[in-house]
Amino acid sequence: MDFSEVLEKRRAVNFFDPEKEVSEEELKAIVEDAAKAPSSFNLQPWNLVVLRDHEEKARLRKLAWDQPKITDAPVVLMVLADRKGWQAGNEGLEKLFKNNVKSGIMTEDKYQWFTETTGGLYGTTEDRIQAFACKNAALFAMSLMYSASNRGLQTHPMDGFDLDGVTKEFNIPDQYWLTMLIAVGHLKQGIEIFPKAWRKSYEDIVKKF
Repeated sequence: MDFSEVLEKRRAVNFFDPEKEVSEEELKAIVEDAAKAPSSFNLQPWNLVVLRDHEEKARLRKLAWDQPKITDAPVVLMVLADRKGWQAGNEGLEKLFKNNVKSGIMTEDKYQWFTETTGGLYGTTEDRIQAFACKNAALFAMSLMYSASNRGLQTHPMDGFDLDGVTKEFNIPDQYWLTMLIAVGHLKQGIEIFPKAWRKSYEDIVKKF
């Protein structure tokens, strides 16, 4: 699919076909596409919880404004932002450093410099930590939705949920910030998708101060 077509066809749909599945192969391909998203220092501080089980989705729906798409969509993703993704000892950071050494980008003696640099960039204040985690997770999430669109699937990102309630109900460690939920599936038959609503123009977007 041409990228302009991907942009046009990517919609936040409300009505999913509960009878039409998203295969594990499709989901894996979408996630691996999304993993190519840009990332601060390539730390990739993003993770997913994948919900397919109807009972689990029903528990989530109760904490997410009772949105039907949560139980209708075959897959609901919890997009997690790893607030410790910059720290020495973090699983992702350690794998990245080992890969950097293996590929010749760094040498073993650069470990202290590497962790001090990531800490200095992202770990100096709670605001910086939160911004680091969430902006990276959002880049990943948007890439995931574009990939789904390219593969003929529909998505809907959701911020309408009880953050504390979902975090507690699904035992999400404090290390992770639940950035958004994303429903993934196929459009329900007979549902008309209206043209995209008004969007800001270039002149609306660009500001001078």
